Amino acid sequence: MYRDPVESLEPLHHRQAAIRTLRVGMIGIGTVGSGTFRVLARNRADIAARAGRSIELVMVAARNLERAAGIVGDSVALTADAMHVATHPDVDVVVEVAGGTGPARDWVLAAIAHGKHVVTANKALLAVHGAEIFAAAREKGVIVAYEGAVAVSIPIIKALREGLAANRIEWVAGIINGTTNFILSKMRDEGLDFAAALAQAQALGYAEADPSFDIEGIDAAHKLTLLAANAFGMPLRFADAQVEGITALQGVDVACAEQLGYRIKLLGVARRQAAGVELRVQPVLVPAAHLMAQVNGSMNAVMVKSDAAGLTMYYGAGAGSEQTASAVIADLVDVARLDGVHAAQHVPHLGVHAHATNALAVLPRAAVYTSHYLRVPVHALDQIQAIAAGLAERKVPVHQVALAAERPGVGPQVLVLTGPVEQGALDLAVHALQARAEVAGPVSTLRVESLEG
Repeated sequence: MYRDPVESLEPLHHRQAAIRTLRVGMIGIGTVGSGTFRVLARNRADIAARAGRSIELVMVAARNLERAAGIVGDSVALTADAMHVATHPDVDVVVEVAGGTGPARDWVLAAIAHGKHVVTANKALLAVHGAEIFAAAREKGVIVAYEGAVAVSIPIIKALREGLAANRIEWVAGIINGTTNFILSKMRDEGLDFAAALAQAQALGYAEADPSFDIEGIDAAHKLTLLAANAFGMPLRFADAQVEGITALQGVDVACAEQLGYRIKLLGVARRQAAGVELRVQPVLVPAAHLMAQVNGSMNAVMVKSDAAGLTMYYGAGAGSEQTASAVIADLVDVARLDGVHAAQHVPHLGVHAHATNALAVLPRAAVYTSHYLRVPVHALDQIQAIAAGLAERKVPVHQVALAAERPGVGPQVLVLTGPVEQGALDLAVHALQARAEVAGPVSTLRVESLEG
């Protein structure tokens, strides 16, 4: 029977008008919190249309109430007590953007215990306490969403859970720390050493006064832990990740990598193998022509290899107030859509799959199988073949040997690119190489990633 389209739409309009506003309480009003407030206010109508209901910030917890009032005005209730926000009956979802792993854990667990959904950009919190938090959320049937905790403006969690839901994920690799990518870009483009590039990053606000979490690879490992959990349905295994930062990286290796046609990037890699999962963060050589090698400055990128979709790549800002806010609000939109839906249907629900009780093991460092770059200081230029022979004696496949270009203050250097070899075998070969009379100093080694299908 024909039905007038206006008549058919009118009940839907009434139903939408009756849907209650999603009331948000936020803990923290710093860089991310203030960006979230601004974007929510500026794009209120578009966000409501996409969410199917209004999303309103009703309460904020802040250490400095005067500063907070200057940001949100008099339209939002303010408190210095974060637990008040976490447990207040007029708050439907708690946005935790204060950071840290101590009090933040208590606030999040309290919010969950009171039946509230949680959105957080706190990767350290989830990497360290995620198993406890997600178990509590499962029991209460609430959502814990964390897109902003992984790759800032890049919706990679949505890509893994929704866009690639039909796929078996084979590996995920990403430049997921903007600070270190900025430093490495400066070392390559301007020939700076690590200390000078770090100082420039700090002067421009890309690095904190204490940059340890970034430059030691810890921040990237937190994010990689969350990526692996989503890609493979494994528990959060941050403690088992192999983490190497860029503090020991020398400018000469950045230059030598360029000479060989590669660029050095701090890469997080989670790769499924027959015996388990590689879970590692380290500086690696990437072919200079590869898309990942073109990711410069503070930008981030994540590449995923899956069985049906093949290779896909996601690129975006790796830091920023409103860039992170974009991800936080996307999670709020999901909560608005899914609130009231059965817990099993929540898309951004658990950080691990509910059935993943006995996860794939994380492979030890010695079992990781990759190609490698070696820089070997030698006493004389004619010792290049002796180095290649020394590696061959140890069954290390040698694909390329070259002399490094001359550089002021740097003696002769032999550069080697190996074929794939287990890390344990390479370590033994390098140890033996180091003892040879031809070798004039410490041998530098880095892994090589082709990032091919």
